[in-house]
Amino acid sequence: MPTTVNLRTVTNSVGWSVLSKTSTFGLKFVTVPILARILSPQEFGVVAVAQTVVMFLTMIGSAGLSASLILEREEDAETVHSVFWVNLVVAAAMAACIYIWALPFAGWLGAQEAAYLLKVMALLVPLQLCGDVAYSLLARRMEFRKDAGWSVFSESVGAITAVGLALLGFGVWSLVAQLFVSAIVRLGGLFHATGYRPRLVLSLAKVGALTRYSLGIMGSEIFNFITFQSPLVVVSRHLGLADAGAYSAANRFSSIPNQVLLAGLMGVLFPVFSHMNDDPRRRTDALMLSTQVTTVALAPMMFGLWAVAEPGMFLIFGPQWVHAWPVLGLLAVSKGIMSPCSTYIPFLKGAGRSDVLWWVAMLRAALVYGLVSYGAVTGGLHAAMIWLCVANAITLVFYSWAVFRTSGTAFLSSFYVTTRPMVASIIMAVAVRYMLEHVKADLPGGLWWNALSQAAVGAAAGAVIYGLLLVLTERELLRKLFELMQQRNAMPASENRQET
Repeated sequence: MPTTVNLRTVTNSVGWSVLSKTSTFGLKFVTVPILARILSPQEFGVVAVAQTVVMFLTMIGSAGLSASLILEREEDAETVHSVFWVNLVVAAAMAACIYIWALPFAGWLGAQEAAYLLKVMALLVPLQLCGDVAYSLLARRMEFRKDAGWSVFSESVGAITAVGLALLGFGVWSLVAQLFVSAIVRLGGLFHATGYRPRLVLSLAKVGALTRYSLGIMGSEIFNFITFQSPLVVVSRHLGLADAGAYSAANRFSSIPNQVLLAGLMGVLFPVFSHMNDDPRRRTDALMLSTQVTTVALAPMMFGLWAVAEPGMFLIFGPQWVHAWPVLGLLAVSKGIMSPCSTYIPFLKGAGRSDVLWWVAMLRAALVYGLVSYGAVTGGLHAAMIWLCVANAITLVFYSWAVFRTSGTAFLSSFYVTTRPMVASIIMAVAVRYMLEHVKADLPGGLWWNALSQAAVGAAAGAVIYGLLLVLTERELLRKLFELMQQRNAMPASENRQET
């Protein structure tokens, strides 16, 4: 039976989803610095390059079919089984391609040393794709509590495995083992949580009916993948594995706020928006509110990380990585610029506009690859990261225009409202950075204590400054959120039921 989507359902789902991402954040906050102190930049780089190929072909293999199950009005068993078997066949073919052409793939990425890892990591493709259908069933049922539990458990087991093997001297294999252990545990957990068991049922007609939407999703995911992974490929090819390792480590850490808020929220918003297809006005209101809220929460984290990047890099990764602090700061800025776009992908997917999603993703991929390549060739790693920020600033404008045009809202007024918290975050970050430059010499001596003091003072000052700016600029949003929370708490218990 269809799932009821109301304020309580949405907030509970977001809460569980963000909780799972927060737990993953905690694990990465601990394990990434530990692994960075044990392993070398070259070891991080070679695994990152190999993982790039696996992730790319995994995303192609899914072809958007699993996502289309969320958009379907009814949960049809024949369609579900058909999508599973198509995914499995494609996954096996992709894994075979990686194994056979591992050396050419690695050479194209500028890291032939990663070829042997590619052959092993090819098995990750079917492990990951086989769980897509089960996750889609959980998402369309809004059962994010179950997904949260298994996500945390699988990541925990994988992280413990990686640290243990790294301490025992297994080097890159500790990172590979982490990926496999997490994938296997999560796959079993998803099947257990949904109760889904594949049956030998295949209807090509049912799969074909999903093709138009799924191909649009596949195209957009390919270009999104190019956007996110092309900087690593460019750095690896033009600047070497050491710079690729520095980029990979900094990118892992700077991506944590996105993974906590953005990934958690996107997974919930897609089925939420799809449930609102019969009420476009309600869907547009939900888009504006969710975009404002995510920008208010995400932008200060990212720009604040830029403000304390120098002491933060020393504290988190150790002195051998401190030279890469500008990379960490610029990566945080590049992600902060995109914070108003956090809700755009689930909105377009939920509205069934995979065509818009496709061409926007294509333009962004071309922009990021071109500008980052220019920066790497002409000025090295730091210049490449600066041009990544420029590419994201341009993307912010045309992406917002495309989404607001699709939703039927005025561009300039909507763009102003959704980017206003980002501007406040930039002002806060610049003020904190300026303050730290003038007080760091007066803070406690010793490299470690001085860095810790800078980070603590910067975080405290940033919280105060941003809080004041938020009260001055976002009073209407804060009032609306307060009213919504009152409305949620006043809901009768009967409205908390997920089934009607």
